[in-house]
Amino acid sequence: MEAKQLRELSDDDLAQKRNALREQIGHLNLKRATNRLENPMSLKATKRDLARVETLLREKALRSKKG
Repeated sequence: MEAKQLRELSDDDLAQKRNALREQIGHLNLKRATNRLENPMSLKATKRDLARVETLLREKALRSKKG
């Protein structure tokens, strides 16, 4: 998912997205551990998406705290 799309989401939507991505990473890790992960790059891409969401949440928190 691109950062532009994520910036349009509200804080609550981003928090839900973060929880869903964390859950998805858990499932992908389990699949990797059992050698059933077909596309190893999907785990990396999901982790990057999670990092983007967490970065945006942090930016919004700092902006609201600042003023």
